Amino acid sequence: MKPGPRNLLTDVTGLLVGNAEDQDLKSGVTVVTSDVPFVASVHVMGGAPGTRETDLLAPDKTVAGIDALVLSGGSAFGLAACDGVVDGLRRAKRGFPVGPVTVPIVPGAILFDMVNGGNKGWADNPYPKLGRAALDAAGVDFNLGSTGVGTGALDSCFKGGLGSASVMLDSGRTVAALMAVNPVGSVTTPGGNHFWAAPHEMGDEFGGVGPDPRSNLVTPDPSQKMAMIAAVGQDRANTTIGVIATDAALTKAQCHRLAVAAHDGIARAIQPAHSPFDGDLLFAVSTGAGLVVDDMALFELGHAASVCVARAIARGVFEATPRPGDVLPTWNDRKRKAQR
Repeated sequence: MKPGPRNLLTDVTGLLVGNAEDQDLKSGVTVVTSDVPFVASVHVMGGAPGTRETDLLAPDKTVAGIDALVLSGGSAFGLAACDGVVDGLRRAKRGFPVGPVTVPIVPGAILFDMVNGGNKGWADNPYPKLGRAALDAAGVDFNLGSTGVGTGALDSCFKGGLGSASVMLDSGRTVAALMAVNPVGSVTTPGGNHFWAAPHEMGDEFGGVGPDPRSNLVTPDPSQKMAMIAAVGQDRANTTIGVIATDAALTKAQCHRLAVAAHDGIARAIQPAHSPFDGDLLFAVSTGAGLVVDDMALFELGHAASVCVARAIARGVFEATPRPGDVLPTWNDRKRKAQR
């Protein structure tokens, strides 16, 4: 198992990723799409999700392929980012044929980034425009950290961000993850020096600091983020959302099982995870064609997906960059100050 050539979701052949953000708003949108429809499902483990059209992704539902997935900031307002993506795809004549029209199928999920120092006093909802811009920007190369849906993300004590990671398996299959990191929990062990995901790091993709050598790491640092959101009377203001993808041929039911297994990566990289205050959700995507895999292959894919999720979460925080008006520091800024 080794990283793919880009160490990004787009190492899975056929997938494209686009980001759009507004730095004054401190929020943004990330779109995952492809030139052809792809199979997808979803699994939700957080207690406070925000979603659009995810019911269609259940194995028993009629639609077999979707045209794009949207990850957005903005809480419930951000679900409107899907409208911009739908409009763009419709103009490209993409979608599910229904009589004389085609209807683009675009599920989405949102995270809460409304208390992060950004200007939230808009007159018109900015998210449809951001969604369309992210779709137009879709390609095989994209940035990580404070961009797209990760622009205004926060973890317990640091800026969050957008992360990605991939692996190439001995079987020749590729698995990859794209994660927007905005949890109530911490991505780092107490003290903030080490990532929980460090045992799964490949090379120095998130700093190469290594695992925390201490034991009894069960009491997290006080959450600066929770103190801020409590001050405005909010608690369900978090979420880690993402996309798992593989070029193996999977059914919708197998995609669902892949998403279930991949949630282990959230638990490995964030503590605590899957809380009542998080909307933790993972989409799972297959771009493969031909014969679907058997259960033993799915077993391998699920483990690889969980490893990619953990690594992508740490990369999202590691790649975050500072901006004026930030309410929390980046992990790299804190590390530099500690070394002075």
